[in-house]
Amino acid sequence: MSEETLSNLLNETRRFPPPAELAATANVTEEAYRQAAADRLGFWAEQAARLHWEQPWDEVLDWSDRPFARWFTGGRLNVAYNCVDRHVEAGHGEQIAIHFEGEPGDSRSVSYAELQREVCRAANALTELGVVAGDRVAIYMPMIPETVVAMLACARIGAPHSVVFAAFSAAALRSRIDDAEAKVLITADGYHRRGTVVDLKPQADEAVDGAESIEKVLVVRRTGQQVPWQDGRDLWWHELTDRQSDQHTAEAFDSEHPLFILYTSGTTGRPKGILHTTGGYLTQVSYTHHAVFDLKPDTDVYWCTADVGWVTGHSYIVYGPLSNRATQVLYEGTPDTPDRGRFWHNVAKYKVSILYTAPTAIRTFMKWGGDIPAKSDLSSLRILGSVGEPINPEAWIWYREHIGGGRCPIVDTWWQTETGAMMIAPLPGVAATKPGSAMRPLPGISAQVVTNAGVPVPDGGGGLLVLDQPWPSMLRGVWGDPERFRDTYWSRFPEQGYYFAGDGAKKDADGDLWLLGRVDDIMLVSGHNISTTEVESALVSHPAVAEAAVVGAKDETTGQRIVSFVILRGGREEDPGLDAELKAHVTKEIGPIARPRQIQFVAELPKTRSGKIMRRLLKDVAEERSLGDTTTLTDASVMDLIAAKLPHAAEDA
Repeated sequence: MSEETLSNLLNETRRFPPPAELAATANVTEEAYRQAAADRLGFWAEQAARLHWEQPWDEVLDWSDRPFARWFTGGRLNVAYNCVDRHVEAGHGEQIAIHFEGEPGDSRSVSYAELQREVCRAANALTELGVVAGDRVAIYMPMIPETVVAMLACARIGAPHSVVFAAFSAAALRSRIDDAEAKVLITADGYHRRGTVVDLKPQADEAVDGAESIEKVLVVRRTGQQVPWQDGRDLWWHELTDRQSDQHTAEAFDSEHPLFILYTSGTTGRPKGILHTTGGYLTQVSYTHHAVFDLKPDTDVYWCTADVGWVTGHSYIVYGPLSNRATQVLYEGTPDTPDRGRFWHNVAKYKVSILYTAPTAIRTFMKWGGDIPAKSDLSSLRILGSVGEPINPEAWIWYREHIGGGRCPIVDTWWQTETGAMMIAPLPGVAATKPGSAMRPLPGISAQVVTNAGVPVPDGGGGLLVLDQPWPSMLRGVWGDPERFRDTYWSRFPEQGYYFAGDGAKKDADGDLWLLGRVDDIMLVSGHNISTTEVESALVSHPAVAEAAVVGAKDETTGQRIVSFVILRGGREEDPGLDAELKAHVTKEIGPIARPRQIQFVAELPKTRSGKIMRRLLKDVAEERSLGDTTTLTDASVMDLIAAKLPHAAEDA
């Protein structure tokens, strides 16, 4: 990015105040901002006190060894006890913790008392295998209750887990096993996806073949299919856990004891293992889940549609919700199996009241049409959440109207694997939300938008998003590589000591924040820094467009030219005039500088299994280069179809 700050292009004037009833009973009010501003560390101490500590802390924050923070030093607690046992001991054992919905339609509900027994058995099983505090356990599992049990069992005995997304390749799993030197791998025979059975055990076998650190492989029976087996190494989960006692005393660990390693996706070379520890992490994920979703544990049913293999699944399926005694839905499959109404059938079946999903899913639902969710009873919903990338204002409005019935607040959340928990989001009982804006940092969090020189931009300006104060759930390093931690996150602004998030952002006239995506996705057109997110948002605001991806391709005259890939809404056909109509629409919404040079209509966009659009591949096509790695795509054939069509795209100056 040049020294020029990001252009602040789109202007959004719509406002949606919180429903009066929600505001009157909100878990967290405007007072939290004042309290945190007056005494930030005192505020976080109060949030930590929401948890059970075996031993209180001596100091809230030790920031003497920057950039390595220590939170709640001297304090001791057990994460699994906080997520399960204390609720049972308080008399809530019969409350449902997890409603599991399998893709084929099988279901089961697990109470907190049952979850406690299963976690204790699993903890005893791992102990029998010789796993002790500090040993690493790799988990390569689908979205089933045993995955949650395995994570909690590791937390219970102090063994840091490394969860690897079940759709990752054997090579990706192996690199993570080797980097963490995992002692045990927990996997499954397979899982259900889009009406078929996906083999998982053969992938796991390929990954552990020759892996020196792996001693045992535990296999959960999900599908019942026959799987390859190595006697002496492989063990059935049910056979090992069934013979264990359902009693286990949870040991308290130091607040800074490692809880998990999570490897960021899309890395090249040696994988980058983000390390999170115990007390600070649990404090912030528990508080933010309580505050941002306004969870009422006796009445709400919560559903986060993410996968446990991502940080969203760690923080807002396992640790945040369970620490708050949530009843939640865990769904194994895809939103279009057996039909495109599956998500909404699930909402109606379980009377989901809080839904947390991704903009890419919302735009897909838009493409499919509002008549599909309209067939299900969604009246139980009261709060909607968004996570994973900036959400286009029109997708935000569609989500509110078609899923939320025009009455549910939307909490658009910004955070990262590295931050561990939500950092920027509206509080649903406080904020008059703006479509597409994550609004302002949560109480106790401090963020700035700065120029390349590290100077804060005024309201109405754009630049780089930085965090200028430590926060409890912050990463404690890159596993085994402290220099990489410093270089990756703290070297951009060494004098100021800022953590650089890698994202661009703008501030509107009120000072509220709008995320603009990765700085890598900023286009430099005729000397102007333009965010792909804003051009995409302008395109999606046209009634014909369901989804758009924009890239900057090299151009001898302007530096880069804007190339747009567009999916039309259901029922809309491509016609000769639509290209010019969309270009004129972007010009009207943003200005001539953002007018796309090319618009290509496509049936699908290249996405990873986590829903991320792979813009670098689209850039390869736009610049007529050979394609980069496509192995992480859900469907690599999408790129062939896009590449075949692009030369016919209309171009103008």
